[in-house]
Order: sequence, then structure tokens, then C-alpha cells
Amino acid sequence: MIRLRDVAERAGVSVSTVSNVVNGRTGTVGADILQRVQESIAALGYQPNRAARFLKTGHTPLIGLLVPSVATPSWGLLARSVEIVAQSEFGFRILVGNTDRDPQKEMSFLGDLWSHGIRGVIIVSPLLQQNHFRDAIKRGLVAVCHDQCPVPGSTLNVDYVSIDHREAISLAVNHLIENGHQRLAFATASGKSVSRQDKIEGFRATAARAGLSATADIIEGHGSTSYGDDEMLQLGRNIAEQIAARAPRPTGVVALNDMLATGLILGFQSLGLRVPDDISVVGMDDLPIAAFIPPAISSVRSPINEMARKMVGRIVERLNNPQQKVEKYIYSPLLVRRGSVADLTRS
Repeated sequence: MIRLRDVAERAGVSVSTVSNVVNGRTGTVGADILQRVQESIAALGYQPNRAARFLKTGHTPLIGLLVPSVATPSWGLLARSVEIVAQSEFGFRILVGNTDRDPQKEMSFLGDLWSHGIRGVIIVSPLLQQNHFRDAIKRGLVAVCHDQCPVPGSTLNVDYVSIDHREAISLAVNHLIENGHQRLAFATASGKSVSRQDKIEGFRATAARAGLSATADIIEGHGSTSYGDDEMLQLGRNIAEQIAARAPRPTGVVALNDMLATGLILGFQSLGLRVPDDISVVGMDDLPIAAFIPPAISSVRSPINEMARKMVGRIVERLNNPQQKVEKYIYSPLLVRRGSVADLTRS
């Protein structure tokens, strides 16, 4: 049976250092030492005693991750990034649950996580109401909320990690305006969430600053579910029909995300409209598909890996020190310019 001492001897470090790495306390461990310990663990095939760890710490080396649906590519990419960071840098595994943005499902998942000894959870739940988290957090569940900022008046004891959604939409709208577009639209799914509300308000504010409020529209697509997470391609095609029928037609459209943008482009093409010659499109998230669909989609990128590292790190830090003050971390997005926006200033 391989012991901590065997790993320590092979790596040339103390047993306490190996224990810190195994238990996710890597904040004071140098990168070279961390690598040596991880390589020794892999080479020897060391397996921590999970039961003993639970008895000692009161939690298992698992982190819950609740997402609306991993079928949505952006949430799938986030889940993968969180999993890699948690395992390689902190020695934790990830348990994923799909919630469909349903408060009852979220609350049920939180209860299940607690009953299995899981004391840390990342919640991707940009709902306008969050009070259903309160009981689980009062019991001691350490939580990080992703994709939103605190709801006004909220006193939940959680960290928040998100991009600046207003800045993201502003980057997209200004990209169109700088290229001469004055008739604008924001294409979104109908379900309201904190992040979607921020984007809508940011779209209106950016258009207003440019004096384009009268020619900037919000166009919603209605799916079979409240938020349409798994239907973005079809919603995009449906919205494309609405936009194509308008007179005058918008010349530039910002989409809620890249899947919706892809649906828009496919819809416009099926109607005989060329992107970007007849209408321009900007997406959000910068998914891999954005670079490959013709034309390649200009999109606003989120620093997913950085946010994943922060979320997992905050869970581990607060598990080790429950008295730590909760924080809010807002990341800046980046505009990636590609071929889906026409320059009307040259017309």
C-alpha cells in the first residue's frame, strides 16, 4: 500500500507538503514542488483514503457544479475547464448536475451534495431570485455563483465570479457602430436572467450613447422551455425570419451567444441574405464553432480558464478557512474580430 511518506520520499519533500497538495492546500506550494509531488503521486499510483479524509475534514474531495445544461456548449466548456483545474491543481473531482434553471432542481441538488459529504459547490444559476440557496449555505455549504453579480439587496454568503456583461455587450455594439452600422438589434431568448437583463440594459445604454436609441431593437425568440438553453440554433433561425421581415431591416445584430448567432447566420442564408454583405452578426462567448462557421463570427470572449481557476480556488480556500470574507470578481471580456461584420464606412 502506497503511503504519503512514500510519495514524500520520491518527491524529496516533507509529508506535510504532500498532505497539503492532496488536500488542495496548494497556495503556499511552489510550482516546481507541486509538479514533483503530482508526478510522484501519478508514478506510484497513490490513492488518498477518501473515508479517512472525510472523517478528518468533514467533507469529501469533490466539488459540485450545477449548470443549466451541459448540452449548451458554453456550459460544457466551463464544466471541462473547472474539472481540469480542480483535479490538476487542487486534487478535487467534480460532480456535475443539470438544473434547467429550475429552483426546485437546484435546491434538490444542493441537498444531495450535502448528504454525500460535498461541502463546496459552483452554481451557474443567473436567476433573478436566489433565496432558495439560503438554507444550504446556512448549514455550511461553501458556494460560488457564476455568470452574475449579487442581486440587489441579497445577503447570501457566496462569492460571485462573472464577466462584465454590460462591457461585453458594449464591445459588440461598438464594433458594429465603428463599422458604420446605425440600425441595430439584440437577438436574445425570452427567459429573463441576471446576465440577460444586464446585456439588454447594456445594449440600450450603448446605443443611447451613440444617439441610436430610435433604431436599436430587442428581438426575442420564444422556445419550448423558459430559457431556451438547448434550442439556441432554432431560436436563431426563428429570429432571422423576424429580422428579415422588418422594414427597414437592421444592418447589424448582436446575438445572446454564439449558438444563437450561428442559428441567425443559417437562417439569413436560407432566406437569401448574405452575411456580412446584407447583414452583420456579432456573437458572445467565442466558442470554437465561431471560428469555423462561414463566415467566421466576430465574438466576445470570456476568460473561462481564469474564471474556472478563481472559482475552484475560492471553494478550496473557504473550505480550509470558513471565516474568509466572501468576494466579488468581475472579469473583462475581449472582442475577437472575424468576418461576420461588414464595414459600411467604405460604402
